[in-house]
Amino acid sequence: MPQKPNSHLLRLGRYCEPGRAYLITTVVHQRYPLFSNLRLGRLLVAELKHTHDLGLVNSLAWVIMPDHLHWLFELGDAPLSQVIGRTKSRSTLTINRARGIRERFWQSGYHDRAVRAEEDIRRIARYIVANPLRAGLVDHIGDYPLWDAAWL
Repeated sequence: MPQKPNSHLLRLGRYCEPGRAYLITTVVHQRYPLFSNLRLGRLLVAELKHTHDLGLVNSLAWVIMPDHLHWLFELGDAPLSQVIGRTKSRSTLTINRARGIRERFWQSGYHDRAVRAEEDIRRIARYIVANPLRAGLVDHIGDYPLWDAAWL
């Protein structure tokens, strides 16, 4: 018998703090490699940038993998759930418009981890942007088009 998803449990005890750095991971439903399509990945990039430009977050690093997103940012004044919900909703509308369909593609929920003050945020950023290397998608990070970091 298949297990019931437990993504709703991720919300239990969640607390967010403005100004704190968070590492977010969110996944495409059934791990479909939607962002293997560079054009669709660039549309998600535009939504990340829009969220940053509105001041909802200060993006520090991100990488869009074929079937998920890792995003490191400092949270602005809006609640974390609102920022992620807004980004996922807007990206769904934009990407579906480009695909000519109407369907949900993000898995519900997301994983978040507050970064502790004593942690090296640049080390975390390097770990994030090295994901395509570890996954064997490229031999050099400069060859992967869907990542960025504030320290470049």
